[in-house]
Amino acid sequence: MLQRLVELAQYTSFAFTAQLLDAGIDASIGTVGDALDNALMESQIGLCKTELIKPRKPWHGLADIELATAEWIDWFNNQRLHTAIGDIPPHEHETNYYAQHQPRPAAGVNA
Repeated sequence: MLQRLVELAQYTSFAFTAQLLDAGIDASIGTVGDALDNALMESQIGLCKTELIKPRKPWHGLADIELATAEWIDWFNNQRLHTAIGDIPPHEHETNYYAQHQPRPAAGVNA
């Protein structure tokens, strides 16, 4: 039974990877044991811990941490100036991007 599950998982993995390649998508999936599949999220969590969790301790309860995290995420997305995108907040950059890149209607569709 276990061998069949391993074979199924390997097949699913190969099929999934093939579909990504067919779609022109690069997977962030590495080999077993490396962190390429979640490196971005781990980096974000580490940044949150460094900038928020560790400097403000001791915390007095989960509600305090939840509120502070929501405030930090709002600051991170809407107020923090990001040098790689012209010293503007990420939300402003995203808004500007979509204002310039409106999706085109599908051919043959009446608006």
